[in-house]
Amino acid sequence: MSQEASVQGDLFAFDSPLLTEVRGERSLMAFPFFALSKTKWTKPLEYKTEAVSIEIVCTPKGVATIYDKEVLLYIASLMVAKLDAGEQVSQDFFFTAHDLFRVTGVSGSSRSYTRLSDALERLQGTQIKTNIEAGGEGQAGFFSWLSDAQLHYTKTSKGDKRLKAIKVRLCDWLFRAIQRDRRVLDYDPTYFQLGPIERRLYEVARSACGHGPIEVELEELRLQTGYQSSLKHFRYEVKRVADEGSIPGFMFDLVDRAETTGATRARKNAGATSVKITPKLLLQNT
Repeated sequence: MSQEASVQGDLFAFDSPLLTEVRGERSLMAFPFFALSKTKWTKPLEYKTEAVSIEIVCTPKGVATIYDKEVLLYIASLMVAKLDAGEQVSQDFFFTAHDLFRVTGVSGSSRSYTRLSDALERLQGTQIKTNIEAGGEGQAGFFSWLSDAQLHYTKTSKGDKRLKAIKVRLCDWLFRAIQRDRRVLDYDPTYFQLGPIERRLYEVARSACGHGPIEVELEELRLQTGYQSSLKHFRYEVKRVADEGSIPGFMFDLVDRAETTGATRARKNAGATSVKITPKLLLQNT
């Protein structure tokens, strides 16, 4: 082992492997903090209701995406596992890319390592401002998901770099939310196999259906998922998801009020629709 590798091994103790289920903080489930994109998204994102305000801006690398979020879910899971075990936690986490890929179902190809590097850069560069309190505290101004992100390498005898591990520092806001509020929910193991829209619909359902089925306006659901295209196109996507039954643990049903109220076709096409979300377990027990 080289002297550099020996020093790195002495400096850090791995937080991986993750031996428990994947869990995430509830606010990150409920609200649209990430771009629903597989490619670079460079437009600002905004979500505002009477109670919640979220503003997101980015660097030229783009806004952190729903796929970049996998890194935060992994870190949150490591942190909750430590808390459950009664261990001390800090904002610094040191883990292997191999274990992250194992948990999220990603192959360990060179392309995967490049994507991971880009994801870390976006998570560190994306700027978020929100009025959602964390750990009983609010904060003004912008913050990044990761205040620090480093890739640690060793070198082969030929001088080639090999990624040994990743060291990140979690932002104050998310660290407080997990440590103090402990509003964390487990994720279905198939979550990482879902597409962007399916992931967000699952998260909204998982965060909102704790006490049974809910019904939400289609436009409200579009905003909550962070879907950037038209309401008409979103309705098409929700209808597809409902027909396929592709959201683990939940059934989605479109409710066209125009059919029951005698509203005109123009009103129906304008989106006079709500969505009923029902836990599948509830359906099985009825």
